[in-house]
Amino acid sequence: MVVSLDSVSVHFPAGDGDGTIAAVGPASFDVEAGSFVALLGPSGSGKSTLIRAVAGLQAVTTGRILIDGELITEPHKSVGMMFQDATLMPWRDVRENIALPLEIEKLPEKEKTQRINTVLNLLGLADFGDAYPGELSGGMAQRVALGRALVQRPQILLLDEPFGALDALTRERISLDLLRIWAEFKQTIIMVTHDINEAVLLSNRVIVLSSRPGRVIADIDVPLIRPRTIDMIYTDAFVKIAREVRQAIDRA
Repeated sequence: MVVSLDSVSVHFPAGDGDGTIAAVGPASFDVEAGSFVALLGPSGSGKSTLIRAVAGLQAVTTGRILIDGELITEPHKSVGMMFQDATLMPWRDVRENIALPLEIEKLPEKEKTQRINTVLNLLGLADFGDAYPGELSGGMAQRVALGRALVQRPQILLLDEPFGALDALTRERISLDLLRIWAEFKQTIIMVTHDINEAVLLSNRVIVLSSRPGRVIADIDVPLIRPRTIDMIYTDAFVKIAREVRQAIDRA
């Protein structure tokens, strides 16, 4: 599904109650169906605000957001989102945490079980279905959170810096899992990240926002061959793209 942002801005009330503060925009860009786009920018540039607006969780002040031509003013059934924190329910085991969106959707039990098992196998969690969040490592908890987003079978997947709290090695492993899943299902993915290497390794394009209010100041193509591997970060082609992204952020 195609995501289109047309002169989108988001303003919040000022702390003193007098006027507003511009958090984002105006920002315009399109995300092609089945593509993987990374969204970078300085801290406070409105990346998370913008992705929440795409999810229909944040009202825009001006402009519009379209999904396949449909105006977004509330959460869309074809969109799944994963936040920075896993936010798992500690009283529910892994299987039950992943099942939550399906319970809300009231799917038949047979289909629900099939979807949960598929996600558990995709993410290497088949042996942890009965475990509780308190028994999981940070990386495992984030896999469960990713599974909860994937079990809905969204056509668009929004990721708000989902791996930022993980150690480097765990982050790399889950990033490669995400690439493998995306290669299989070809969702449209928009991911917020602060990590330049992560952005270049995963995405087809890197969009860089300016300092607040975030505007698009660079839209950088990433023509590296797929499938991608961690070793690519040492190649000249990778370093060249990463440097271009860094220079854009430095200009922000």
